[in-house]
Amino acid sequence: MVKIILFLLLGLFTGTLSGIVGIGGGVIIIPALVFLFGFSQQQAQGTTLALLVPPIGFLAAYTYFKSGFVNLQVAALICIGFFVGGFVGSKIAVNLPNVILQKIFGAVVIIIGLYMLLKK
Repeated sequence: MVKIILFLLLGLFTGTLSGIVGIGGGVIIIPALVFLFGFSQQQAQGTTLALLVPPIGFLAAYTYFKSGFVNLQVAALICIGFFVGGFVGSKIAVNLPNVILQKIFGAVVIIIGLYMLLKK
C-alpha cells in the first residue's frame, strides 16, 4: 500500500512539474524509479514509456492550447517522428547493458541541463 501511495505521489509531483516547465516526465520518473524503487534502467524506461500511452498530457496540453501556445502542425510532425524513433530506440535500449544505458541517460540529461543553464 505504501508503494502505491509513493507511485501516485511521484506521478502527481512529476505531472505538476511537467505542467509548469514542460519537461518530459522521464527526466524525473526514470531516476526516481531507478534510485528510489530499485528498477533497472530498462524497467524504468519501459515503465515510463508505458505511462505515456494514455493521453496523460491531454489536460496540460489543452490548457496551453487554449492560451494559444500549441502549434498543432509541429506537434503532429514531431509525434510521427517520435512514434518511429521510439520503436527504433527501444530496440536498441533493450539490448544494451544496464550500466551503459544509465550512462547514456545521465549524459543526455547533463547535456540538456548545461545547454539550458548556459544558453544566453
